[in-house]
Amino acid sequence: MAVMNENKLRELPKVDILLSQEWTQSWILKIGRSKVKKIINDELSVNRTEILKNNRHFLLEDFKNACLEKFILSLQPSLKRVINATGVVIHTNLGRSLIADEAINAMNNISRYYSNLEYDIENASRGQRNSHIENLLCELTGAESAFVVNNNAGAVLLSLCALAKDTEVIVSRIPDIMSLSVAKLVEVGTTNRTHLKDYEKAITENTSMLLKIHPSNFRIEGFTTSPERKDLAELAHSKNLIFMEDAGSGLLIDGKLINLPDKDKDKDKEITIKSTLENGVDLVTFSGDKILGAPQIGGIVGRKDLIQKIKTHQMARVLRVDKSTLAGFEATLRIYSREDYDSIPTLRMLRLSDTKMKEHAEALALRINSEFQADCKVIKVNDAVGGGSYPEIPLEGWGVSIKSSLESWEIQKLLRESNPPILSVLHDDEIIIHVRTLQAGEDDLIIKSLRGILENA
Repeated sequence: MAVMNENKLRELPKVDILLSQEWTQSWILKIGRSKVKKIINDELSVNRTEILKNNRHFLLEDFKNACLEKFILSLQPSLKRVINATGVVIHTNLGRSLIADEAINAMNNISRYYSNLEYDIENASRGQRNSHIENLLCELTGAESAFVVNNNAGAVLLSLCALAKDTEVIVSRIPDIMSLSVAKLVEVGTTNRTHLKDYEKAITENTSMLLKIHPSNFRIEGFTTSPERKDLAELAHSKNLIFMEDAGSGLLIDGKLINLPDKDKDKDKEITIKSTLENGVDLVTFSGDKILGAPQIGGIVGRKDLIQKIKTHQMARVLRVDKSTLAGFEATLRIYSREDYDSIPTLRMLRLSDTKMKEHAEALALRINSEFQADCKVIKVNDAVGGGSYPEIPLEGWGVSIKSSLESWEIQKLLRESNPPILSVLHDDEIIIHVRTLQAGEDDLIIKSLRGILENA
């Protein structure tokens, strides 16, 4: 048997011969010689194992097909578009906010050509990249000064490093990223309850800052209490301390304009960055790729003297924003300035009316029912803002539930394996397509995918 297997191993072609053939030469031009060679070697190794184990002959056609499948797969990017049919608008796992067309065009333009990123055209001298967005941010938030870094975690870390080195910062909850700062963090209160007196008792001669943290990405159950911003501001300023807030999502407009749930009774309600500053907060950090609807960025706004220290800190260079992100952020801020909120996909999805979503769901359900033998109906669903905003309050929406002869989990799996992948919701043994987060043209892609799935059921 061993001799027979050894003889069959001789049927395996040499790598150099395979690389010289027409079918591999065309792929060398597409994906490179080293990639083609690696795939061929891997597949030869598989065949070698099979021959020794099962005493079979080498089949060139099967070998070619296996290689070709891997060649094609190697062309596919790992990071790819998906269809979000979950109803979660700012989906952390799916890239958070979608970016406005105007911002995408600006990013493309600045990436394709040279720019005045750090050049002052008027004075023919070196400029500052932060200058392209500072005035816009100040206009929209009412801040004295503004600065941006690569994300909100970086904004918090930089602020602590620049303003609270070797001093105490009193905070009610300590996010993991803050443990990297050079400040000593003093935690007060509990997850559910923190009182003004807790902050006051913790203040020592070495305290430099009071810090309020937005309760993002988790839900606080039961009775909660926390000090009012104005009271914390009054306490901080009476002790000559800085009052800083990590606001989480960057809400620049009244939540009512984008149908956010009313949380007026909640002291930790989502309020605008401008309102936060008006309540006496000296410095506010926030994300750009959540409710704000821009590329990933971390904003810092507030007192001019504090921002100046942040701008000149050595860590600022480590966390600086790249040119395309800055261009996209500037373009998004300009959309806010002209109040064209529906041009920002995140805001547009949040602003969708109940009537429009129901009509969309009805139209999609009609197409599915008319083409496939499936039990399809329009249902009310709970959507979500996502991204750590309003984690405890669902958004009312509409969806399409689908049942067929196939198991629902199998339909969900096949939808996920579609091109592009379709991420749906499985609930009570039904596949649910939430229409709020579907983009233009995606109904057609869903129908195309379902055609391949249900027609073969």
